[in-house]
Formats: sequence, C-alpha cells, structure tokens
Amino acid sequence: MEMTEVFDTLKNLQGVLVEKYDLENKIDEAPKDLVNQEELVARLKKEYIEKNTEYEKVKSSVTDLEGKLEEFVKLREKGEKDMDNINTHREYEALEKQIAEAKRNEDEVRESLKKERDERSTLLSQLEDKEKEVKESEKTLNESKSKINDEVNCYKSRLSELESEEKKFTENLDENYLETVHKFHSIIRRNSEGIVAVRNGVCTGCHMILPAQFANEVREGENVLFCPYCSRILFYEEAGEDETEDYSALEDTGSLADFVGDDLDDFGDESDDSLDDGEYKDDTGDGFDSSSEDYSDDDDAMDGDQDNEDTDPDSL
Repeated sequence: MEMTEVFDTLKNLQGVLVEKYDLENKIDEAPKDLVNQEELVARLKKEYIEKNTEYEKVKSSVTDLEGKLEEFVKLREKGEKDMDNINTHREYEALEKQIAEAKRNEDEVRESLKKERDERSTLLSQLEDKEKEVKESEKTLNESKSKINDEVNCYKSRLSELESEEKKFTENLDENYLETVHKFHSIIRRNSEGIVAVRNGVCTGCHMILPAQFANEVREGENVLFCPYCSRILFYEEAGEDETEDYSALEDTGSLADFVGDDLDDFGDESDDSLDDGEYKDDTGDGFDSSSEDYSDDDDAMDGDQDNEDTDPDSL
C-alpha cells in the first residue's frame, strides 16, 4: 500500500474520529445540562414541604383556638343565664367572677385566633405560589429532558454512521498499521488532530523545529513517523511561497539520536566551546585567529619558493 494512500486514509479517518469523539462528549455532557434545573426543582419542592409543614401547624393552632373560644363562649353564656337563678349575694359574686374570667379568656382567644387566621391565610397564599413554582419548574425540566433525549438520539444515530465510516477507513489499511491506528485514536482524543504536515522542517502541530535527518525522513515518506515532541503522525507538505525551505539550515537541530540519553560524551570531543571568537577549527584540529593580519612568515616562504622556481618562457 502506497504511503500516500495511508496518509490520505488517516486524514479521512481523522475527520471521522474528531466528530465521533465530539459526539461522545456531547452525549456524556447532555445529562449534566439538566443538573441546574433538577436542583431548582428539588429546592422548590423542599421549600414547598417546609411551607406546607408551617401552614399545617398554624392551621392546627387555629382549630385548637376555635375549640377553646367555643368553650369560653359557652361558659360565659351559661354564667349569664344562671344569673336569673341566684338567691344569695355570695352566689352572685361567684357567678359574676366566673363570667368575667370567661369573658377575659374569650377575648384573649379571639385576639390570638385572629392573628393565627391571618397567618394561616398568608401561608396558604405562599403555599399556592410555591406549588405553582414547582409545577412550572417541573414542566420546564420535563421539556428540557425531552429535548435532550431527542438530541442524544440524533447524536447516537450520527455516531452509528460515523462508526461505520471509521470501520471502512480502518479496513482500508493493512494489518501492519493496526498499532498505528490505535495510537492515532489516542492522539486525537488528546489533541483533536492526529496527523499534521511538516513544512520547512517544522511540525505544524506543535510548531517545533524537527531534527534535520528526521525531517528528511518525513520528506521521503517511506514510513509512518511520529513527531518526537507532540507524538502526532507527520507527512511532508511543500512550503508556501512566503516560506523558505532550506534543510541545510536545519543541520544545527541535530537528529533523533539527540533524544536518546543525556551523556554528552556521545557527541565526541570536538566541542566548539574551546574556540574563541574569530577562531576557526579545521578538519585537522589546528586553528588560527581570523582577526590577525600578520602574514610576514607566509610571505617570506612564498618569496623563497618563487626564487627557486625556474621560469619557462614557453609556458607564458
């Protein structure tokens, strides 16, 4: 299988996988969109229950006070009726005291009953409002759930189509690339981009300058290669008109061998650190100072050679 076909297949597969993972994330996140609404409904229901408890308590208090009021009213009315049947002053005073006490209790209960009835009326109104809020929030929640369920079903339908496309592209690749496809999935999950171009010796995924030898291997396009920096699969792409593509200028970046080990002895003893500014080191290891202009010894040597050389007129 030609490498160009492999790269084209991976590019197509990339588009499918990016959309697939995006849909999977949306399916996972969809229920989370309902959390706030569910929390609101739960809070309103709790407030309704608390308000209803308070209302029932006041309602019970009103019932008790109404019962007491009825008793005190009957007691007062009975005392007033018995006034017609008293025979002595002592009985009169006792009955009058009983009627006065019943009247006092009646008035106190009536005052308390009025307050409790007003409170009951207020709580009932609040309770009705809370009940209305609960119903409206539940309705909104149910509508949101229905909408999200429809969206999720659409996502799942599209996901099924993408999985079929993924299978088609994967089957187009040789078995030799199964591990590559596995890595490709992992890369796209992290970066949403698993295969990128190399232009002018630079990975367009992480924008790092690649080692020259490695960049040339990518350019040759004989194997599937991964960026040593971002792990994306690389393919070669011509530089644009506004870019200068010069691999010789990238020699200073080294090769992939630079990524193996930290022992600087692997690079030999020919370190440029021993050279001062202006000093050049040739292949023999001897150096000279390019800033010096004293060539007198060389001039004497050249004069001596010229004196010993016979001039042949015919050669002129």
